[in-house]
Amino acid sequence: MKTFIFLILTLISLNLFGQEKLYTNMYFDLHFSEGGLGIGLTYNKEINPTTSVFADLMFSESKDAQEFEYVDYWGNVYVVGKKNRVFIMPLNLGVRFRLFKESIVDNFRPFVQVAIGPAMAITTPYKYEFFTSFKYAQAKYTLGGSIGLGAYFGYDRKSPIGFTVKYQFIHFFNNGIENLEGFTRKDLGGIFITLNFGFSM
Repeated sequence: MKTFIFLILTLISLNLFGQEKLYTNMYFDLHFSEGGLGIGLTYNKEINPTTSVFADLMFSESKDAQEFEYVDYWGNVYVVGKKNRVFIMPLNLGVRFRLFKESIVDNFRPFVQVAIGPAMAITTPYKYEFFTSFKYAQAKYTLGGSIGLGAYFGYDRKSPIGFTVKYQFIHFFNNGIENLEGFTRKDLGGIFITLNFGFSM
């Protein structure tokens, strides 16, 4: 009987120690894109060793590809024909899948992700100084989403560092947004390269 109890306890302990610990992390994000720079926060919860759910909030500038900057004699910068500064704030809710877990060492953890969620575009009049213009800010709401590929580095999964390359979708179905006078944009998304700095919760 004692031998049987010992074997049961041994099997239980092996099973417990054999299970991989799952982490919940918060990330501070830096976003780089053709439209400008941005910052953000990501909440990521592992639900098994290869799958996690996440929510990320981004705040970034969104410039029109046709914008042309002019620098005068005194060093002041102007954008010809610019009507509004535009900022995007998408909230993405998604799923992240780790790739090649059994084939790659644990200090390099590639993944793919897909997400969907609400998005907001904020416009401020360009004719006013940057901070003053926020008194006249207007917001429009729509639906967005993203798809991306990235990786985390290092054995320490409590404080991971990583990067993501993603395409952010933000589409307006009505009149869209004016960066430049007379030019309406309905698609404010684009490709973003993101650096992630995480800590365990």
